[in-house]
Amino acid sequence: MNREDVLAAGGRLAVEAARYTGIGWMRGTSGNLSEVVSRDPLRLAVTASGLDKGELTPSDVAVVGEQGEPVAVTGVEPLTPSAEAGLHARVAAVTGADAIVHVHALNAVVAAHHWPEGVVLKDVETLKGIGRLAHDDEVVIPVIENSQDMAELGDRFEAVYDAATPAVIVANHGLYTWAPTLHRARHITECVEWLLAYRIAIR
Repeated sequence: MNREDVLAAGGRLAVEAARYTGIGWMRGTSGNLSEVVSRDPLRLAVTASGLDKGELTPSDVAVVGEQGEPVAVTGVEPLTPSAEAGLHARVAAVTGADAIVHVHALNAVVAAHHWPEGVVLKDVETLKGIGRLAHDDEVVIPVIENSQDMAELGDRFEAVYDAATPAVIVANHGLYTWAPTLHRARHITECVEWLLAYRIAIR
């Protein structure tokens, strides 16, 4: 991992963040994205804290380690990572995913309010967009309680993690999704948000 790797990841994160901001899923400075830049040891490029996600540049990232702690990289300005960087690192470690998306999508928060034990979905074509079957496949999007302690939140995530379902809702907060690439994570995020809107509409 070097400066070029970090800035390349930062460029990809900036493009995706601008897209989510345009949809309305990263209002204010909310939400954060990350991409793994090294596996051994685990290192992630995470969108920096407190910045408008629609205006990021490739250098607006922080590099973090396995606990979400800042890691110095020669030639990279040491910006403050998102407060949720620790959860990103846990998701990357547990799932093996190289891209993690966290957006403050309203439907995720509303769905968690209605179904705090998990959002059940079945027999909907869009389930294929998250790698599940369109018919006869009961899918549960897990819901976990929010916490400002990322280690505690990571434990809650790990307790409900299902390798077949690449998403989790943090109650009263937002949605996390993950995938091998940011491009795939985007598609999963869009499909999950649509599925949650559908579930709310037919309740």
